[in-house]
Amino acid sequence: MKISIKILKWFTIVFIAIIALMYIFDYGYLLRAVRVTYLTGHKTAFLEDYSYFNNREIKKGTAQPWNLSKNYNKIPATEKLNQTHKDLQTTSFLIIKNDSIFHESYFDIGKEDSKTNSFSMAKSIVTSALGKAIDLGMIQSLETKVIDFLPELTGKFAKEVTVGDLASMASGQKWDENYYGPTSVTTQAYFKTDLRSLMLSLPIDKKPGQQFIYQSGDTQLLAMVLEKATKMNLADFVSKYFWQPMGMEHDALWQIDHKNNGIEKAYCCVASNARDFAKFGKLYMQNGMWNGEQILSSAYIQKSVHPRFKESPQYGYGWWLSNYKNKHIYYMRGHLGQFVIVIPEDELIIVRLGHIKGLQTKTDPHSNDLYVYIDETYNMLNKQL
Repeated sequence: MKISIKILKWFTIVFIAIIALMYIFDYGYLLRAVRVTYLTGHKTAFLEDYSYFNNREIKKGTAQPWNLSKNYNKIPATEKLNQTHKDLQTTSFLIIKNDSIFHESYFDIGKEDSKTNSFSMAKSIVTSALGKAIDLGMIQSLETKVIDFLPELTGKFAKEVTVGDLASMASGQKWDENYYGPTSVTTQAYFKTDLRSLMLSLPIDKKPGQQFIYQSGDTQLLAMVLEKATKMNLADFVSKYFWQPMGMEHDALWQIDHKNNGIEKAYCCVASNARDFAKFGKLYMQNGMWNGEQILSSAYIQKSVHPRFKESPQYGYGWWLSNYKNKHIYYMRGHLGQFVIVIPEDELIIVRLGHIKGLQTKTDPHSNDLYVYIDETYNMLNKQL
C-alpha cells in the first residue's frame, strides 16, 4: 500500500513538472488543443468548437430574409447529391437562384439558425473588410505598406510587403500551413492566447508579391492592419459595414484569442449559418450593390474575383476561382468543405456546410465535391423546366 502511494506521489510530481515545463517552453497551448479536440472526440477543429473559445459578437441590424422561389423545395435532391451529403456529412445545403432560395436542406446539427464554424471562408470576409477600409480612405490602396501600420514587423523584406500581398496570399511570410502538426504555427495560431505576438514573431523572409502561396498567416496579419487602420475590432467593423446593412438574420460569433482586447482569428472561425453566409455571395454577385447602395467598390470586387498571378488562376484576393463548365466561378472555402459558390452569369449561389471535405489532390486546387455541388445543382434546376 505504501509503495502504491509513493508511486502515485511521484507520478503526480512528474506530471505536474511536465505541465510546468510545457508552459515554460511555450507549449502550454498543446494542453488546450488536446482538451478541445481529442477529449471531445475529434482529430482537428470542428463545426461547433467556437463554444470552447472566447468569442466576439458580430451584431445584426434589421433582418432582410431571403425570398423563396415559387419552386422552393419542389425539386428533390438528386441521388448523387444525397449520397454526397451522406458520405461527407453535410449539415446545410442551399441553392439560391435569381435572388430566391430554390432549395435548402439541413442534416445533423444544421438548421436555418444554427451556428457552425466558417473556417477559411472568413478570409473572404476579411478581404471584403479591406476593400471597405480602402473605400473609406482608412487605407490608401492595395499598395499600402503593411509596415505603415505594423512597424514591429521583422524580416529582410518587412518594408516591402503590402496589404494587397496579404490579401492575395503573396506575403513571403515564414509560415507552415499544417493543420495536423502539433507544433506547426497554424496549430499555435488556433490555440495560443496571444496571436498578435505570434504573428509579429514570424519574419517576412522572402520577397513579397512574387507568387501565390496559401497561408493563413497572411489573413491574420491583414486583420492586425485593419485593426490599426480602422481603430475598431474586426467583428465590430464587419457588423457596421456588412452584417447590418446586408440584413443578416442572426448575430454571429467570431473566435478571439483571449478575453477583452483579444483579436479575432481572422483566417477562420466566424460562427454563423448558411443563409447569412450566402449574402456575401450575393454582395459580390451584385458588384457591391445592396438595396441601391454601393456598400463595396465594384472595382475592388472585380479585382478580388480575378487572379493576381497568371501562374495561379485558382485564387484572387480572398476568393477561390474556377472556370468549370466554361463559367466564371468564384467561391469562399473552408477547411471541412464549407462553400459559398457564386456563378454570376446564371445568378446562382450554392452554399454547403458540413463535417467533411471531398478529396483534394495535388494536381487540382479544387476538391472534387465542388464539382458535385455544381453539377447536381444544375441537374436539379433543369428539372423545373
